[in-house]
Formats: sequence, C-alpha cells, structure tokens
Amino acid sequence: MSIEVNNESGVAVDEAEFAALARFVLDAMHLHPQTDLSVVMVTADVMTELHVQWMDEPGPTDVLSFPMDELRPGREGEPTPPGLLGDVVLCPEVAARQAREAGHSTTEELLLLTTHGILHLLGYDHAEPAEEKEMFALQRTLLLTFLAGR
Repeated sequence: MSIEVNNESGVAVDEAEFAALARFVLDAMHLHPQTDLSVVMVTADVMTELHVQWMDEPGPTDVLSFPMDELRPGREGEPTPPGLLGDVVLCPEVAARQAREAGHSTTEELLLLTTHGILHLLGYDHAEPAEEKEMFALQRTLLLTFLAGR
C-alpha cells in the first residue's frame, strides 16, 4: 500500500500519523495492498482555488476528494483490485477554525476530515439523510477504532 502524505500548508502536523490512519482505513475497507492514496495539506489560498475550480464554490473548504480509479470497498477475503484510489486535499486553516467550534484539537479535526475524504473516494456520500447516516456512522467507527489503538 502506498500512502503519500504531503504537507504544503505551513502548519506543523505529524505526517506519519495521517499515513497510519489512511493505512488503517484502507485495511478496514478491504482495499488491495497495492492501492495508492495521496493526502495533501494545503493553504487556504490553494484550497480556495481548488474549491472554485472543481466545485464552483467560493472560498476555502475543509476537505476535497479527487477519486481516480473509482475503487469501492472490498469484503473480508475479497479485496478491491489494485489501483489508484485518489487524492484527499485538506486545509488545516479551515480545520483549525472548525476544531475550535467543535471543542477539540486541530489534529483530531484533520484526522476526521482525512477519514471523511477517504470515504468519499470509496463512493460514500452524504447528500441524502440515509447516506449521511451510513457515512457518518462508518466515519465515526473507523476514527474511534483507530484512535483507541494508538
């Protein structure tokens, strides 16, 4: 499994922790060991450009996901085929603001957003109430299980 974490944001983060989380989520979702994922942390200016270009929305957002091979979760003993899952782009500046509002650390918010972004790459969405319930429950379970094992 190739997980690349690049921090271009200027905000100090433990890149190894984000790689470990991504590896945990990909394993839990039964992705092939030869799956590739990129996690990139960018400035608010860069995120604003991406948000406008790809979502036609103003200002920076917290996380964007760019799927590549449209992989879906596998099952126990039946992993997905190998491939390029895609890119998760995070904005620590937006995450820090959200973390303050939620009453937890910026790192915890970024770990949540990383999990959220990976689930989007795997085809999960939250546009409809039933989808949101499923995605957010899975996101919570994955993150809490990861954090409990640290």
